[in-house]
Amino acid sequence: MKSVASPLSTVLSAPRRAQVIWVRPLFQLLGSLFVAVALPYAVAAGITPELLGLDLYYVSLAASVSAIVLAFWTYRNLAAFPGIRSSYYILPVFLSSFVAVFTVLFLARAGYSRPLLVSSFALSLAWFYLVYFMIQRRQTLKIAVVPFGRVDSLYSIEQVQWAVLGQPVIPPSADLLTADFDSDLPREWLNFLAECALQGVTVLHFKQLRQSLTGQVQTEHLSENADGALAPNANYIAMKRFADTLLALALLPVLLPLFVIVAAAVRLDSPGPVFFRQVRIGYRGRAFSVWKFRTMRAAAPAAPAAPTSEDPRERAITREDDPRITPLGRFLRRTRIDELPQVFNVLRGEMSWIGPRPEALELSRWYETELPFYRYRHVVRPGISGWAQVSQGRVADLDSVLKKLNYDFFYISRFSLWLDVLIILRTIKTMLTGFGSR
Repeated sequence: MKSVASPLSTVLSAPRRAQVIWVRPLFQLLGSLFVAVALPYAVAAGITPELLGLDLYYVSLAASVSAIVLAFWTYRNLAAFPGIRSSYYILPVFLSSFVAVFTVLFLARAGYSRPLLVSSFALSLAWFYLVYFMIQRRQTLKIAVVPFGRVDSLYSIEQVQWAVLGQPVIPPSADLLTADFDSDLPREWLNFLAECALQGVTVLHFKQLRQSLTGQVQTEHLSENADGALAPNANYIAMKRFADTLLALALLPVLLPLFVIVAAAVRLDSPGPVFFRQVRIGYRGRAFSVWKFRTMRAAAPAAPAAPTSEDPRERAITREDDPRITPLGRFLRRTRIDELPQVFNVLRGEMSWIGPRPEALELSRWYETELPFYRYRHVVRPGISGWAQVSQGRVADLDSVLKKLNYDFFYISRFSLWLDVLIILRTIKTMLTGFGSR
């Protein structure tokens, strides 16, 4: 498991941890504005006083502040998710924010100082990397546990120091307190939890803490999302569908030449069709045909007199070092280029760019008989990439499918723009590293 200091940074804002000034959001933001805006602009004005009489000085000042505030807001929202080493996202988030500000200034034809904006960008990066490494000095969490109910399931989570309480007294060094709120707690422990809350100590239900640390929702029973409903926010589903279509239309002119090159390479690599089509289960349990570049050797047609006895579920599963995968196919899978033809599934409304991966019809029917609430994952559109893919990779056995389902349920329960943005960033990393490919 990766560092857990970053994803819980927003949760750990209790007074017990407040003495560590580096974790305070206000200190981080004001510090960045001082280091990356106040200092360089004051120095520039001191060296060239006539800048104070130019509009471009104040336009650049406003642009620097806007870019840093936007980047900080985005960074804080992304870092709130579990399993995140937030240092990976400082550069892309701040670069994206400053590029967006540069674009607005360019389109508005506003005068600005490029050296001042570049200085603000560089100094803000330096500041937030410093903040990250200062926080990492207190990386290991110490969490006090009220020893009743099902809290034992927490102890297998790594990089956390669990302090099991023998009496209702919280250790001074504990970062927060957790308990099973559904268990029948003795009165003295109930009073203890209430008193901790009154004293400003962060007290979390063990299930929420487990989700925050692992990025999974356990499939013990169906549970509501943040809005108190089983179905995700309908407005965001509609907005996401609109954004998916716009992005697909925008990328299509860029992707079509790439499709031609990859199609020719597939034909030269091995005999068989360019595309692989398979019936999968998608949004609201509807079947549809998914499109991919073929990455496996085409199966020879069976003789009419000798029907194959191979289980369709076995054919649908890709094993580690599967001999059916071609040399080119291995590269296409590692980089996820084989998935790009699904842009047409996105345009048809059958898929989204981000969501749970659609499973083959045979596998989906099998999982529904073996895994509780499996059909619930179809409450959102399936995606080309998803939380399970960037967190776990591809799966091949029932146990790993159950873990994948826990990731899918987490995505559904936290269904939001910020989680989708985070998945996009982690997908780029996955394409570069080949994480989870088979």
